[in-house]
Amino acid sequence: MDHPYLQRRYLLSFESRRLPHIFTDVLIVGGGVAGLRAAIEAANAGAQVIVTTKARLAESNSYYAQGGLAAVLDAADDIERHVADTLAAGAGTSDEAVVRHVIAGAPACVRELADWGVRFDREGGDLSLGREGGHTANRIIHANGDATGKALVEAMIERARAAANVKIFEECFVVDLLTDPPAGGGAVCVGAITFHPRYGLQIIRARRTILAAGGAGVLWRETTNPSIATADGIAMAFRAGAAVADVEMMQFHPTVLYVAGATRSLISEAVRGEGGILVDRHGKRIMDGVHAMGDLAPRDVVSRAILERMVETGSTHVFLDVRHLGAEAFAKRFPQIDRRCREFGIDPGRDAIPVHPAAHYMIGGAKVDMNGQTSVAGLLACGEAACTGLHGANRLASNSLTEALVFGRRCGQAAAAAGDDDRLAAAKIDWTNPRSERTQLDLADIRNSLRSILWRNVGIARRGERLAETLEIIQFWGRYVLDKEFFDPAGWEIQNMLTSAYLLTEAALRRTETRGVHYRSDFPDTDPVWARHQVMRRTEYQLVVE
Repeated sequence: MDHPYLQRRYLLSFESRRLPHIFTDVLIVGGGVAGLRAAIEAANAGAQVIVTTKARLAESNSYYAQGGLAAVLDAADDIERHVADTLAAGAGTSDEAVVRHVIAGAPACVRELADWGVRFDREGGDLSLGREGGHTANRIIHANGDATGKALVEAMIERARAAANVKIFEECFVVDLLTDPPAGGGAVCVGAITFHPRYGLQIIRARRTILAAGGAGVLWRETTNPSIATADGIAMAFRAGAAVADVEMMQFHPTVLYVAGATRSLISEAVRGEGGILVDRHGKRIMDGVHAMGDLAPRDVVSRAILERMVETGSTHVFLDVRHLGAEAFAKRFPQIDRRCREFGIDPGRDAIPVHPAAHYMIGGAKVDMNGQTSVAGLLACGEAACTGLHGANRLASNSLTEALVFGRRCGQAAAAAGDDDRLAAAKIDWTNPRSERTQLDLADIRNSLRSILWRNVGIARRGERLAETLEIIQFWGRYVLDKEFFDPAGWEIQNMLTSAYLLTEAALRRTETRGVHYRSDFPDTDPVWARHQVMRRTEYQLVVE
C-alpha cells in the first residue's frame, strides 16, 4: 500500500545491539510543566528518572505561558461552577469525570507550588484572582503578572535538579519511541531512540515512558508557540501504534501582537479580563451582539469574530484597546507584554494594540485514561501531548497548566509504581527501511509551504473542498519526505510535522459539523451525531478511525 504515513514504523533504520544503551526506570520526553511534575513525583517514589528535552530545558510552551492557573480559591466561587464552565467550553465532548478530578485537584496544586517557592501575585495579602474567557468567576492565579509559566517552570526545574535520582538530558532529540516487538499488535513501549549532537544515536531503555512533548503550534504560519513546537509527540505516538484523539481540535488564541515582519507575541487573555476591548480599524467594538460574555467569550467564538471582522474591513488585524487602564497600571500588571509592545513603539496607555488570532494549544493528543495510560503498554502521556478528555472541543482558558500538574503527578505515580519488566533488558530490536529512489525536495520550502497551507485551509475556518485539497498536497509531500532517512533534527521535525498535519487534516475533513474550535463553514451547525471523540491509530499499513 503506497501510503507515506503508514509505511514506516521508525524514521531510521537501526540495530539496537550496535547502539549505546542507557537504562532507567522512567523516561520522560519533554520538560514542560507536565514532564517536570511527572519527574518530581516519580523521583519522590524512588524511581530513577531521565528527562529529555530537544532544546534547552526552559524552552517549552509551559515556560511562555502568560495567563495563569485556574483554581477555585475564593469563597464566592465553588468547584461546581468551575466544572460547569469547563463543560460549557468543551461543547459536549468533555469527560465529566476527568473534569471533576482535575478541577478538584487544582487548589492543592497551587498550595504545593507555593510551598515550592512560587510567589503568586497577591493583593493585600490575599491571592490576586483574575478572570479570563469562558470563566464566570475570578479564579485565575498569576505569578509575576504575565510570567506565570516562567515562574512555575523555574521552580520545578530547581526541584527536579535537586533530586539525586533525576537526570536531565538537554538538546536530546527523541527520534522514535521504542517498542518490543518493534511493530504490530501487543507491542510494549520500552524506551526511545534518541539523538544528541555530542553523543549521536543512543537507546534509552525504560520500564515506563511518559510522553510530555505536545506542542504543535508551529504547524501553522501564525502561532504563539516557540520554534520547538513541531508536533513531535503526536507523530511519534502514532508511529508507535498509540491511539490519538481530537487532533482536529487546535485552539487559536484570539489576541497575538501583530507587527508586520515580526515574530508573533501572545497578548494574554488576562488583558481582556482586566477590561481590554476588541475593536476594528474604525473603532467599532467587535464582540457587541456576538456573545453574552462579550470580550470574555470562549476563545473559539472570539477568534472567529475577529477573523470575520478582518475580512469585512479588509484588514490584517484588529485592535485591543486598553488605554482606559493607563500606562502605569498596565505596565505593573503586564510587565512582559508592556515591554514587548514598547519594543515596537506601541504605548498601551496611548495606543490600541494591533492583534489577530494565532495557533495556540493542541487539545488533541495521545488518548489516555485517568492515570495517563495510552493504548500502548508501557507508554503514558500528559500535558499537551495527551488527550485526557478535560478540554472537549475547546479548552477553557488557564485550565491547561492545571491539567499538566494534575496529570503530570498521576503519570509520575503510575510510572514509578510499575515495577520490573523483563522486556527492559530485551537483547535485540532491529528495523530496516527500504532505500528511497525518489528525488529529495527542499525541506525548508516544504516546512514554509506546509505552515502556510494549514493556516489558510485548516485554520480557524475550514471547508470540505479545501481540506480535501490540503490532504492531497500533504500526501504528495509525504511520498517524497517520509520515504527518506535524515540524520538531523530538522529532517525529523519535517517528517513529524507532515505526519501530524496528515492526521489533523484527515480528522477535520471527517468531522462534518461545527463544534468548539473546529469550525466548518460548509457545516456551520453542531450535529448531535458528532458529540464524540475521533480516535485514530495505525495498524500495519492501515489507518483505523473510530
